[in-house]
Amino acid sequence: MRTAEISRKTAETDITLSLCLEGGGYEISTGCGFFDHMLEQFARHGGFGLRLSCRGDTCVDCHHTVEDCGIALGEAFLRALGDKRGICRYGWAALPMDEVLVLCAADLSGRTCVNFDVAFPGEYKLGDMDAELVKEFFLGFARACPMALHVKKLYGENNHHVAECVFKAFAKAMAQAVRKDPASGGELPTTKGLL
Repeated sequence: MRTAEISRKTAETDITLSLCLEGGGYEISTGCGFFDHMLEQFARHGGFGLRLSCRGDTCVDCHHTVEDCGIALGEAFLRALGDKRGICRYGWAALPMDEVLVLCAADLSGRTCVNFDVAFPGEYKLGDMDAELVKEFFLGFARACPMALHVKKLYGENNHHVAECVFKAFAKAMAQAVRKDPASGGELPTTKGLL
């Protein structure tokens, strides 16, 4: 089983999490209700076991909580992946949710590049969370678990649906990228010798 435990404490957030790439249910508590919902979707649709608790300065807003949880979760994935031998490395999804369609592609390359082309029309609040924080989560994640991550919204008007579709598409792409590839022979999926 590929697992990781992370404890990350700053002046703004105090995070503990455990991750199992092979599953095991989820329990999320960040103090930001909409963000909890998004992380639950990520764990459920990616098939990841995730326990995450964050005490953050939500009296200010949810920014530090969302960004720091992204960093901590990225660190957990990087640690759980170890040397990355035998993984598929690449993952992608074209995911629909009602009127929304999102494309997501990830390459666990060890190099960070984020192309996040997702607009949130109209109202810019998602429950207790600013819509702009969706991007901040993915930036934090990809910096901590270096990858090329591309997310593009093709259609969609309902901001709740847009955000949820993004997290579900990312879940499916990551589930594919971290999966063990039986055809790999346990080798690194690169000609460089290092990911």
